[in-house]
Amino acid sequence: MLAAISFYTFVLFIHIAAVVLAFGVVFAYPLFWGVARRGDERHLPYFHRVQERIGTRLISPALVVILLAGLYLAFDGPYEFGNPWIGATLAILIILGGVGGGYLAPRERKLAELAQRDVTRSNAEGALSMSEEYEQLFAKVRTGTYAMAGLVVLAIFLMVTKPGA
Repeated sequence: MLAAISFYTFVLFIHIAAVVLAFGVVFAYPLFWGVARRGDERHLPYFHRVQERIGTRLISPALVVILLAGLYLAFDGPYEFGNPWIGATLAILIILGGVGGGYLAPRERKLAELAQRDVTRSNAEGALSMSEEYEQLFAKVRTGTYAMAGLVVLAIFLMVTKPGA
């Protein structure tokens, strides 16, 4: 049975698995945020450190695998590299990498710092309340994450429907 699996099909599997590994967690972030914000917010510094680590140690390396496997599939597969859906999904991947590494990662690090500062301050003063600076940055990161999730869904749609192929 394994002999019947082509190298192209194996690379397609690697490509899809890397997408699931890289972006599956992004769709769970809203659930995590809700639990963290309704529960004990003293855990927010830890959560944001984990979130940033997921980006740098899981999502970013998986993006490289997605890109390399995708390029192989585009060049060796039955489709033309110039097909609009291939170019659009490549552009989405580049945007995801840029937004994740250049925009979200530094802000997630900053969220961890702000949350730690706010928790430490509240331990000295009593009741926990997250600062306006934290809340504003959290809203930006949340919006960026939702936009990334939307782009992932769009890329999946384009790859399944292959418009222009």
